[in-house]
Amino acid sequence: MVAVAVYAGVSELELGAMVTVCRLCGGEGATRTVNRSRASIVTAGGLVMTPQVLYAALPEVCALLLPGGPGAAKAARDPLLRAFLGTHAALPTGASGSGLLLAGEGGLLRGREVGGPPELEDSLWNYDPASLHPGEVRRSGPLTSAPGGLGAVRAALAVAAALWGEDAAGDAARRLGA
Repeated sequence: MVAVAVYAGVSELELGAMVTVCRLCGGEGATRTVNRSRASIVTAGGLVMTPQVLYAALPEVCALLLPGGPGAAKAARDPLLRAFLGTHAALPTGASGSGLLLAGEGGLLRGREVGGPPELEDSLWNYDPASLHPGEVRRSGPLTSAPGGLGAVRAALAVAAALWGEDAAGDAARRLGA
């Protein structure tokens, strides 16, 4: 199972792209949306959704996905989220757009080569990456980082390849036209 962190202001595009890739590779139920509570949240575009599981109640997971969105900076300051990410830092992780702020606060960027959105370059240096590559997708250890928007597909495909194999990820990429 792949845990997808959601928060008020998460991007529906990035969330949907990540969940779709996992569903194509791992089938229905391959992901669980997680948050500090099961209270409904409002996404960046106004969609109201209810997270499926609490951080503390999540069964064993194999990977993490961190979509971006305008609420990421506030969500990144949540001590429960930081603890959750720190506990699962060794798992394959895909982060896109401002979701890299979540990864940074969780300690996942330290010492890694990091891609991502050019507009976050100054902020991402605060998390001690080995190097930054704005506008690029980068895989460094278990972390794949990507620019926002459709870059979320690339981050999710890297996680899918680690979990379900290159063939499944390649098939999903072909089906999505990526």
